[in-house]
Amino acid sequence: MKTVKFIVIAFILSFFSSCNNEDDNSEMAKFAVPEIKSLATIRSSINVTSAQATNADGKVYVAENLLFYVAQESGIHIFDNSNPISPQNTAFINLEGVHDIAVKGNFLYADNFIDLVVFDLSNLSNITVIQTVENAFDFYPSYPEGAEFYAFDVNPTANEIIVGYRIENRSRPQGEDLIFANDALAVFESSAAGSVGIGGSYAKFQINNNALYAVESYELNVFNISDPTQAFFDKAVYMTEWLGGGQFETLFKQKEFLFVGATNGMYIVNALDEFNPYFVSSFSHATACDPVVVFANTAYITVRGGSTCGAIEDQVNVIDITNIENPTLISTYLLSDPRGLGIKDNVLYVCAAGNLNVFNATNSAELTLQNTYSDGVQDVIALNSHLIAVGNNKIIQYNYGENHSLEQISVVNF
Repeated sequence: MKTVKFIVIAFILSFFSSCNNEDDNSEMAKFAVPEIKSLATIRSSINVTSAQATNADGKVYVAENLLFYVAQESGIHIFDNSNPISPQNTAFINLEGVHDIAVKGNFLYADNFIDLVVFDLSNLSNITVIQTVENAFDFYPSYPEGAEFYAFDVNPTANEIIVGYRIENRSRPQGEDLIFANDALAVFESSAAGSVGIGGSYAKFQINNNALYAVESYELNVFNISDPTQAFFDKAVYMTEWLGGGQFETLFKQKEFLFVGATNGMYIVNALDEFNPYFVSSFSHATACDPVVVFANTAYITVRGGSTCGAIEDQVNVIDITNIENPTLISTYLLSDPRGLGIKDNVLYVCAAGNLNVFNATNSAELTLQNTYSDGVQDVIALNSHLIAVGNNKIIQYNYGENHSLEQISVVNF
């Protein structure tokens, strides 16, 4: 079992508190101040209510006739999607630390900051927690943009974690304090039994028979879910063959293989033995953000530079994985600000700059743009029956039409 990892430098620097002294005559600077919560409070706050509104960015997940909107660090909205024309918002799981979910049969698996929580969905009118695997994950909240220094005088205890940051104006550190504050900032900027459901291209969870996989920045966590009521952390897989220390971002499964989208490329893992996955091969590129989806012998990656992602030019890469041990680049399509993507047969759906772009991918060497829809979406799930897209506080469902067209059939706005 993994334990909570605390950042050592915060404790070392806590001895130097003069940066918190106010000086009316000194210049002010923006500090990232940790927001701390106790593990007891986080764990006791889980509850299930009737349908709720949300103002949180989210992901979508589909399991049979249920549609889930995973509102980041807020909770899970559950819809009865038996009729996609009129999805019914049925319940809300208040789960403050949720980022990803997976569903198998009547059981939902979700992260809650550092814990894995298992819910029984067999009765949607009485959803219950049946298991909590404590201290299963590391959790490092995103460092706020615009912060000039880290407030190293605020630290969690052994029973607390940092769940976020607020910006606070404080006196600019000087002398020795400035050296330590800069060192602290550098550290934080560099860290960063039934049917199985389907997530979007930004999914970090995947289920493989009796194993649940979850990617973290530099490892693949494996959980044994043979008995959902007794789920447990099995192992963390560290693969030294993975290139250059790139951070893992997304996870896609096809047959016995896992495809890991990372900041420096795509990694392929053989998971035929579900509890002993091992590295097979990789495709590398310059540092960028990049989810991946796969259809048959072709993988598709959106590669986005800019901001914290990297300096590479925005593009869609098409990769031949016929020889799984030697993936090779087939073609590249330049596309501004590409995000999530999905593939059905030979039609590729790519969200980019708020638009949903539909490509004919019959010829892998030359993607052909067929239609574009300005619907403000960021990720998709291409089901056999229809397409589901997610944007900021909304879910849009489409029917497939002729000539690579899409017909909007329902919109859920939060």
